[in-house]
Amino acid sequence: MEYVHGGDIYGIAGPVLDFSANINPLGMPVEIKQALISSIDGWKHYPDPFCRQLIRAIAQKEDCQPEQIICGNGAADLIFRLVLAKRPTTAMVLAPTFAEYEQALKMVDCKIKHYDLNPYSYFSLDDTFLNELQGIEMLFLCQPNNPTGELISPDLMKRILTVCQQREILLVVDECFLEFVEHVKRYEMISYLDYNNLFILKAFTKLYALAGLRLGYGISSNRALLEQMLLCGQPWSVSTPAQIAGIAALSLTGFPQQTRQYVKQQREYLLKQLTDLQYKVWSPQANYILFYSHHLELQQQLKQFQILIRDCSNYRGLEAGYYRIAVRSEQENRQLMTVLKQIEKE
Repeated sequence: MEYVHGGDIYGIAGPVLDFSANINPLGMPVEIKQALISSIDGWKHYPDPFCRQLIRAIAQKEDCQPEQIICGNGAADLIFRLVLAKRPTTAMVLAPTFAEYEQALKMVDCKIKHYDLNPYSYFSLDDTFLNELQGIEMLFLCQPNNPTGELISPDLMKRILTVCQQREILLVVDECFLEFVEHVKRYEMISYLDYNNLFILKAFTKLYALAGLRLGYGISSNRALLEQMLLCGQPWSVSTPAQIAGIAALSLTGFPQQTRQYVKQQREYLLKQLTDLQYKVWSPQANYILFYSHHLELQQQLKQFQILIRDCSNYRGLEAGYYRIAVRSEQENRQLMTVLKQIEKE
């Protein structure tokens, strides 16, 4: 089976500089590490199958009810559970976007409609998209989109939600990267939770550098849907250390803002450097950058320097020459640029 994501550091011997996975460059906060270490003796017990303490903490953070929340083994687990619970016959995804939506839909033999995003229009959506929302039961939108980093305007997202409600379409809004975006509150969909056709997907994975622990959650006022999702997976899908890490993460009030400031600074540096190298660059809003280079073997060339980037040619709607890099630490970003300049000279 082909692995279609970033972060596969295990196929290369020796130390790797991984720009292929969009993890917080500040790393896992020390408070989370301390919480995990101090709780290790309790791991001998089964984890709480209902994630009660974690869900209460999430509900307080999101200002919603605990019964509107479901936790899972990362956001990907919840995507598959959601599709299994809903079993749509027809759904729509953007192209390009996160591959896991389509993979989950194929699992239930769903007919998939693709809406192609135009690179000459910054891969953005406009009002004409509303006309396409017909004959489908489920719509996946990534906010900001992966791999383009493009945001959907709050006004358009509200109109999409309204049309979806009128046409009985379940709207799934993936906000897993939204915490990296400036003015994050402007784009959050939590205030529309009274729409029972809305499912919001979030994760601790990227912001708190918990990719190896796997922790995500979904929010919806559709209680019947959430109950069905609980039946579509094992009862202990969220491990004890993942629950502990999530609770500790939610107590860190200043960490998200600190992250956004650091990512913005480093993103601007990378954008300027990539532009100076005459790569075609799309200005993202999150902690990753999509660019195009005529060097079609750039990923393989960088592997020779123990550097991984994401080759985006396997995204539907993209082709060879499209790459995505994560925004990493200042030292790592400068190291990448030094190697890229060396490749250009050669």
